[in-house]
Amino acid sequence: MSDLTVVPLRDLCGYRSGDKGDLINVALFAYSPEVYELIRREVTAARVADHMAPLVRGDVHRYEVPNVLALNFVMHEALGGGGPRSLRADNLGKTYGGHLVRLEIEAPAALVEANRRPRPDTAWAREILRALPQA
Repeated sequence: MSDLTVVPLRDLCGYRSGDKGDLINVALFAYSPEVYELIRREVTAARVADHMAPLVRGDVHRYEVPNVLALNFVMHEALGGGGPRSLRADNLGKTYGGHLVRLEIEAPAALVEANRRPRPDTAWAREILRALPQA
């Protein structure tokens, strides 16, 4: 039995994202130094470029920010010419962060269990949706 598991980045990292012109910026913030070392090894600029294609057509640059346990990714040619010129309806920088943290990596199971953040209970929302009239 392997001690590795596949996990989306959202289970191990927080993020902030934004845009300026035709650039997207997404910073991943690891929940611990051990997670930072893992994502530093696993989440390369090339891997992010593959994950974000075809939305990002230009280069992807990664900057390490170890003092805050972060990796910052700057993605070029990511908004179809820039926010005001883009034909995408609200698919700007803020949404790219949510897409990036869906990237799955292999990680030691013990590390995942020690650092995974609990997800909010959304049972209340499912109850509301079930009560709506069916079309």
